[in-house]
Amino acid sequence: MQSPEAGTAATPTQIHLALANFADEVVGTLARLFAYVGVLVLFAILGLAGLGQLPSLHDDEPALKPGWSVADRSHPAFAVSRLDSSEKTASYTILRHPEGGRKDVIRWTGEGDRPFAEVEIYRPGGEFDLVRPAAADLAIQMGLGAEAPLEQAGMIDTKFGPVALFRPGTTAKGTQTCLGYLKRNEDPALQISGFSCQGETLPARRAVIACTLNRLTLLTSGNEPKLAELFAHAELKRRSCDPAGSSDWLLGAANAQLRGAL
Repeated sequence: MQSPEAGTAATPTQIHLALANFADEVVGTLARLFAYVGVLVLFAILGLAGLGQLPSLHDDEPALKPGWSVADRSHPAFAVSRLDSSEKTASYTILRHPEGGRKDVIRWTGEGDRPFAEVEIYRPGGEFDLVRPAAADLAIQMGLGAEAPLEQAGMIDTKFGPVALFRPGTTAKGTQTCLGYLKRNEDPALQISGFSCQGETLPARRAVIACTLNRLTLLTSGNEPKLAELFAHAELKRRSCDPAGSSDWLLGAANAQLRGAL
């Protein structure tokens, strides 16, 4: 039988054990709480760091997606036969895009190396933007800027079919004597555009553009049989550039509204 003294001595021990267990529980709870809060703080820091990187990623996007560059090792695929020996071909530039597009640019210059005519043959790739107005790029080609207004100047008939003409609007800066032109083909995907400042009158400038496009020939189609077929069929419709020949075809039914102004 346990003596009273032994029972009395056990009471403080039990209290100490209970307090020690309680302290351990409190310490364990606090440790888990601190660990939980630490994890939350870590996730918050990582989230803020990620959000902080978004602007720099956006700024670096153009560098990750380069645009057009000169392809020095590519060979010319087109040519424009000379009308007379006075013409001077300033350059033949080939531009390539990482997404597959190619532009062949033929430019002529006159006195002071000022360009007076240009032909651009654009074979689009994945970079082609269907929403972007074609006239915006045409205005840039003409040296007027993307925002320069262009107005339609009728159409001409060429071996590639009808070609739309454009001229600078009355508020556009730059020469008012140049005419731009644009022709798009769906299959194969092809765009022919450019400008010409030759000719003293509107009919003369229209005739020069038509003659230039009729003299545009294909040197090599590469692995594009449809491109070769397009130019082969176009050659069957080629007209003479002889001024003494009939010129009324330049002012066909599609341009009947322009006859009075001319």
